Amino acid sequence: MTLPRNVGVVGGGRMGVGIAHAFLLAGAHVVVVERDGESAARAQAGLERAVTASVERGTTPRTVAELTERARVTTDVADVGPAGLVVEAVPEDLAAKVEVLARVERVLSPTAWLASNTSSLSIDTLAGHLERPERFVGLHFFNPVPASALVEIVRGRATVPVLVEEAGAWVAALGKASIVVSDTPGFASSRLGVVIALEAIRMVEEGVASPADIDTAMVRGYRFPVGPLRLTDLVGLDVRLGIAEHLERELGERFAVPRLLRAMVEAGRLGRKSGEGFFTWDE
Repeated sequence: MTLPRNVGVVGGGRMGVGIAHAFLLAGAHVVVVERDGESAARAQAGLERAVTASVERGTTPRTVAELTERARVTTDVADVGPAGLVVEAVPEDLAAKVEVLARVERVLSPTAWLASNTSSLSIDTLAGHLERPERFVGLHFFNPVPASALVEIVRGRATVPVLVEEAGAWVAALGKASIVVSDTPGFASSRLGVVIALEAIRMVEEGVASPADIDTAMVRGYRFPVGPLRLTDLVGLDVRLGIAEHLERELGERFAVPRLLRAMVEAGRLGRKSGEGFFTWDE
C-alpha cells in the first residue's frame, strides 16, 4: 500500500498547508482548495514558503520547481474530483465541516477515501452526514505538520478496517508514526494535551509562575518538546478555547475553561497568529 497519486486538501490555513506540504514531500500530486481568491493566494504563498524552506534545509532532494509543479491551489472543490484521498482541514466548527465534507464527497469517485483533520469533533457525527461513511476516517495531524512525528488515526464505527490499514501506510510514507484510537471526545492526544494546557493556564491565572517558567518545568522536567503555553500560542487560543468548550460539554467540568483564556480570546490575544498570546511573537 502506497500513497494515492492525487491527494486533495480542503482548507489552506496553517494546518492545511502543512498537510499539503507533507504529501508533496512524500511524492504525491496535491490540490489545495480554499474558499475565495484572497485565501487561495495566501495558501499558495504559504505553501511556496514551506517548500522553499524544506529545500534550503536539505530535507528533500527535490528542487522547489519539482515540488511546486505537483501542487495547485484552487477555489473550486470539483478540482479534487480525481483524488484518491481528500483531507478536510477547515476550522473546528461542526457545521462548517459537515458542509465541506458533503460537498467534497459529491465530487469524489465512489472508490476514493475521505478524511477529516479534526482534533476533537466526533468522526461518527461527521460520518452521519455522508453517503459513504465506511470510506471516512479521522487523520489528526499535529502542528507544525512537516516537523511533527505523529498522526492520530481515528476509527469511526462505520470505518472499514482496510481504510485504517491504508491510513497507517500513508502515515508511514509521510515519515511519521501513527496511533489508532476509537471515536471518543478529544480522542487520545487532545484529551491529554488540552487538560495539561488548561491547568497551565489556571496556574498563570493564579500567579503560580510565569508562562516561561511553567513551560520550562515541562520541557526540562518532563522532556516535553514544547511547553503547554507556547503550544497553546502555536495552536491558537481561540482554537484551544473551542476544543475545551466541546470537551467540557462532552466530558464534564475537568475541562472547564479558565477565565483567563476567555479574556485573552475576547481581547484578540490569540497567540502566534495575532502576534501576542502568552508570549510575544515577532515574525
